[in-house]
Amino acid sequence: QVQLVESGGGLVQAGDSLRLSCAASGRTFRGYAVGWFRQGPGKEREFVAAISRSGGSTMYADSVKGRFTISRDNAKNTMYLQMNSLEPEDTAVYYCAAAQSITVLQSSVHYWGQGTQVTVSS
Repeated sequence: QVQLVESGGGLVQAGDSLRLSCAASGRTFRGYAVGWFRQGPGKEREFVAAISRSGGSTMYADSVKGRFTISRDNAKNTMYLQMNSLEPEDTAVYYCAAAQSITVLQSSVHYWGQGTQVTVSS
Protein backbone atom coordinates (compact mmCIF):
# COMPACT_ATOMS: atom_id res chain seq x y z
CA GLN A 1 0.00 0.00 0.00
CA VAL A 2 1.25 3.46 -0.93
CA GLN A 3 -0.38 6.68 0.20
CA LEU A 4 0.38 9.82 -1.79
CA VAL A 5 -0.01 13.38 -0.51
CA GLU A 6 0.50 16.38 -2.79
CA SER A 7 1.50 19.87 -1.70
CA GLY A 8 2.78 23.10 -3.18
CA GLY A 9 -0.22 24.25 -5.18
CA GLY A 10 -1.40 27.82 -5.15
CA LEU A 11 -2.32 30.95 -7.08
CA VAL A 12 0.36 32.44 -9.33
CA GLN A 13 0.57 34.76 -12.29
CA ALA A 14 1.35 33.77 -15.86
CA GLY A 15 5.08 33.34 -16.32
CA ASP A 16 5.69 32.41 -12.70
CA SER A 17 7.11 29.15 -11.39
CA LEU A 18 5.78 26.66 -8.86
CA ARG A 19 7.07 23.39 -7.45
CA LEU A 20 4.71 20.61 -6.48
CA SER A 21 5.70 17.82 -4.13
CA CYS A 22 4.23 14.39 -3.65
CA ALA A 23 5.16 12.62 -0.44
CA ALA A 24 4.66 8.87 -0.32
CA SER A 25 4.24 6.67 2.70
CA GLY A 26 5.55 3.15 2.91
CA ARG A 27 8.87 1.59 2.16
CA THR A 28 7.87 0.51 -1.33
CA PHE A 29 7.98 3.96 -2.96
CA ARG A 30 11.07 3.10 -4.95
CA GLY A 31 9.24 0.08 -6.33
CA TYR A 32 6.80 2.22 -8.32
CA ALA A 33 6.99 4.53 -11.26
CA VAL A 34 5.29 7.79 -10.33
CA GLY A 35 3.86 10.68 -12.22
CA TRP A 36 1.50 13.63 -12.41
CA PHE A 37 -1.91 14.07 -13.96
CA ARG A 38 -4.11 17.14 -13.99
CA GLN A 39 -7.76 18.00 -14.44
CA GLY A 40 -8.72 21.48 -15.54
CA PRO A 41 -12.16 23.06 -15.17
CA GLY A 42 -14.61 21.20 -17.40
CA LYS A 43 -11.89 18.95 -18.74
CA GLU A 44 -11.00 15.30 -18.40
CA ARG A 45 -8.01 14.24 -16.36
CA GLU A 46 -4.86 14.23 -18.49
CA PHE A 47 -1.34 12.92 -18.20
CA VAL A 48 1.38 15.46 -17.43
CA ALA A 49 4.65 13.69 -16.64
CA ALA A 50 6.10 10.43 -15.35
CA ILE A 51 9.38 9.16 -13.96
CA SER A 52 10.69 5.62 -13.70
CA ARG A 53 11.44 3.81 -10.47
CA SER A 54 15.12 4.68 -10.57
CA GLY A 55 14.56 8.17 -11.93
CA GLY A 56 16.54 7.36 -15.05
CA SER A 57 13.64 7.75 -17.49
CA THR A 58 11.06 10.49 -17.81
CA MET A 59 8.05 11.20 -20.01
CA TYR A 60 6.15 14.43 -20.62
CA ALA A 61 2.99 15.55 -22.29
CA ASP A 62 3.71 17.74 -25.31
CA SER A 63 1.93 20.65 -23.67
CA VAL A 64 4.48 20.86 -20.83
CA LYS A 65 7.72 19.77 -22.50
CA GLY A 66 10.47 22.29 -21.91
CA ARG A 67 8.53 23.99 -19.10
CA PHE A 68 7.97 21.25 -16.50
CA THR A 69 10.55 18.95 -14.93
CA ILE A 70 9.73 15.83 -12.94
CA SER A 71 12.14 14.37 -10.42
CA ARG A 72 12.17 12.05 -7.43
CA ASP A 73 14.18 11.46 -4.29
CA ASN A 74 13.77 7.84 -3.26
CA ALA A 75 15.63 8.44 0.00
CA LYS A 76 12.93 10.97 0.95
CA ASN A 77 10.02 9.05 -0.62
CA THR A 78 9.14 12.22 -2.51
CA MET A 79 8.46 13.22 -6.09
CA TYR A 80 8.54 16.74 -7.46
CA LEU A 81 7.17 18.68 -10.40
CA GLN A 82 8.98 21.91 -11.16
CA MET A 83 6.69 24.08 -13.28
CA ASN A 84 8.16 27.09 -15.05
CA SER A 85 6.65 29.63 -17.43
CA LEU A 86 3.19 28.81 -16.19
CA GLU A 87 0.23 29.64 -18.42
CA PRO A 88 -3.45 30.11 -17.58
CA GLU A 89 -4.05 26.84 -19.46
CA ASP A 90 -2.05 25.06 -16.74
CA THR A 91 -4.81 25.84 -14.22
CA ALA A 92 -5.98 22.50 -12.85
CA VAL A 93 -6.04 20.15 -9.93
CA TYR A 94 -2.77 18.24 -10.05
CA TYR A 95 -2.70 14.63 -8.90
CA CYS A 96 0.25 12.40 -8.25
CA ALA A 97 -0.01 8.75 -9.18
CA ALA A 98 1.93 5.53 -8.80
CA ALA A 99 2.05 2.58 -11.16
CA GLN A 100 4.01 -0.59 -11.74
CA SER A 101 6.13 0.93 -14.48
CA ILE A 102 6.54 4.13 -16.46
CA THR A 103 5.26 2.39 -19.61
CA VAL A 104 1.85 1.63 -18.09
CA LEU A 105 1.41 4.63 -15.81
CA GLN A 106 -0.81 6.48 -18.29
CA SER A 107 -3.27 3.59 -18.42
CA SER A 108 -2.92 1.65 -15.20
CA VAL A 109 -2.52 3.70 -12.04
CA HIS A 110 -2.40 1.78 -8.77
CA TYR A 111 -2.52 4.70 -6.35
CA TRP A 112 -3.74 8.31 -6.52
CA GLY A 113 -3.17 11.32 -4.34
CA GLN A 114 -5.98 13.65 -3.33
CA GLY A 115 -4.87 16.51 -5.57
CA THR A 116 -3.59 20.04 -5.16
CA GLN A 117 -5.03 23.10 -6.91
CA VAL A 118 -2.86 25.20 -9.20
CA THR A 119 -4.37 28.42 -10.51
CA VAL A 120 -2.54 30.61 -13.00
CA SER A 121 -3.94 34.09 -13.57
CA SER A 122 -3.33 36.04 -16.79
